[in-house]
Amino acid sequence: MNTTHPPVLVVGAGPAGLVAALTLLQNGISVRIIDKDPNPRIGQRGAGIWPRSLELYNFLGISEVNSLGTPAPVMRGYKPGTLEVLKDSLMVPHIEPTPAIPFYVPKLMGQQLLDVILRRHLEKFSCSVEMGTELRSFEQSDEGVTAVLAKNGISETFDTKWIIGADGAKGIVRKQLGLTFLGETRDDTRIVTGDIRLTGVGLDRLHWHRFGNWNERGLSLRPTDEVGDDGWQFFLFGHELDLAKIAESEKLVFETIALLIPTEISFNKVVWMSDFRANIRMVNKFSEGRVFVAGDAAHVHSPTGGQGLNSGVQDAFNLGWKLALVQKGLANKSLLETYSAERLPVISEMLGVTTSILNKAIASGDASSGRTPILFMLGINCRFSTIVLDEFVTSAEGKPINAYGVLDEGHLEAGDRAPDAPNMLQVGRAVPDATTLFSLYRPWYHTILVFAPSLADATPVLGALETYDKSVVRSAVALPSSASVTSVASPADLVLVDQEGHAYSAYLVEAGQTKVFVIRPDGVIGAIVHGTEGVKKYFSKIFVDT
Repeated sequence: MNTTHPPVLVVGAGPAGLVAALTLLQNGISVRIIDKDPNPRIGQRGAGIWPRSLELYNFLGISEVNSLGTPAPVMRGYKPGTLEVLKDSLMVPHIEPTPAIPFYVPKLMGQQLLDVILRRHLEKFSCSVEMGTELRSFEQSDEGVTAVLAKNGISETFDTKWIIGADGAKGIVRKQLGLTFLGETRDDTRIVTGDIRLTGVGLDRLHWHRFGNWNERGLSLRPTDEVGDDGWQFFLFGHELDLAKIAESEKLVFETIALLIPTEISFNKVVWMSDFRANIRMVNKFSEGRVFVAGDAAHVHSPTGGQGLNSGVQDAFNLGWKLALVQKGLANKSLLETYSAERLPVISEMLGVTTSILNKAIASGDASSGRTPILFMLGINCRFSTIVLDEFVTSAEGKPINAYGVLDEGHLEAGDRAPDAPNMLQVGRAVPDATTLFSLYRPWYHTILVFAPSLADATPVLGALETYDKSVVRSAVALPSSASVTSVASPADLVLVDQEGHAYSAYLVEAGQTKVFVIRPDGVIGAIVHGTEGVKKYFSKIFVDT
């Protein structure tokens, strides 16, 4: 890769910026990533990671997020002024595991650890974050972008092709693009949050403890060993607390917590803290010319529901594969317009979901109110997108956009997440091997998944793929368990037998049917078609004419 002048400058090295950079690097596009802070950020911050994001990290090959993340503990509430248990409640809704959903348990991981993991993966591509480097301004033309950077008081002019602004709600990229950031500031939701080290008599580390309520004064303490064996993420809230004043003093944090927990507390230290009010805002579009915004630079909202960080990395993933194809000259620049078109409805609905949960939490005084499986983000879709194609459903034109969707394994359309299927027998190897569909999907290529009764039935579709660049299109044939595979001579990259029927069930294919699915690099179903002509029609929306 040409590392002297990377074609993409990523501004901001939080999770959204890091995922954008990593997606591009895995696509063979070199990246320069900068952050104006001289040191990596500390703190748990947005710790909830939902199943759809766990799938995304899986596609990127970042297994540590799932393996090191911890399930959410049961939230335990207490009778006022006592350690007598009032009730236990789940902070996350429950769904039954199915073969189509391998990551059905949401995980908790502090942003500090998540950032470390993502940076380590960047380093595999000889890419590291340039800390203490600030974007001062930029100018763009049809050919590229000229950025003015500053580090240690020294100014630098940097020419690049694209800029991704993941520099947060107060960042320069959105402001200089002139994008609107309309919404509201909720004065009724001021919160002080942070990481603290303390021990308390009778305060176990098995539960997420909650004292008081949202409306008067309240505290939640979530145990996290990432902070220390006496570490907690804390939230202080309630109109009776002077939260702005409390946030200025470690001593006041200690005093307030001691006031709210009716037991003997031994304080160690406040590791990090911040106070904020819920801002509920979003941009009018996600890009202008060669410059894009993602994550908090594009949308901010109530922390209830834990959708923010997840939405930011999903922004970056959606953008990354598209930008890579355009930079390689394999796709028209117009493909980049679908980034904004696909993400705007999702983010608009996300603001509605999180605000609704916030309102229910305030009304009930219970932070676990209003949480449903929609938070798992598995129903998020882009059925309405101009670049998806479904020959098995009527046109989406005129249909209401339901971008967050519902968790419905009995229905599947182009634009939905692609389901997984385990125990697929990979044939044609010296020793047949079991694999999963998710192990096929990666951010640097489309996967053509051909369900067919036999290899002969799949051959015409596979022949039509010969014209496409093999580095960005892979193929797999999924045969029913009843198929007899006497020979595996096939132009497909993989031949799989669905020995337990999970793939045919998840993708709603009948055993005698030929049905073709095009899985995008972001794990979304780009097309569901009958055969060759449908595949060609889909790719005509993606690739330049071949």
